[in-house]
Amino acid sequence: MSEPRLKSGIWVQAHARRCMIEGAAATVARRGDEDAGDILLKLNNLSGGFQVLARAFRGDGKRIWMRATGNDWTPEADANAAIARRIARDPDLWVLEIEDRQGRHFLDDPVE
Repeated sequence: MSEPRLKSGIWVQAHARRCMIEGAAATVARRGDEDAGDILLKLNNLSGGFQVLARAFRGDGKRIWMRATGNDWTPEADANAAIARRIARDPDLWVLEIEDRQGRHFLDDPVE
């Protein structure tokens, strides 16, 4: 049985608040479907490096996050291109940009 899921809009707002409590800036860069829109996190380490994390679910229903731009920090243009490709496939997508010098994402779920 899969875990209960929060509406996307509520999850994004709660995660943005968590980031801000931890001392990072978080901005909703793109609003998606309030109920079931997929979510991307655009991480900005404030040194010119970016990563994009995409929410995914394992076969057993556990939520994980995948590195959509690979393991390394990339230029912003590469991160934006990865986001644009996802939006072309899913116009209901949310994008939350997190600015943190340490590059933290503040997720409890595994990042793979």
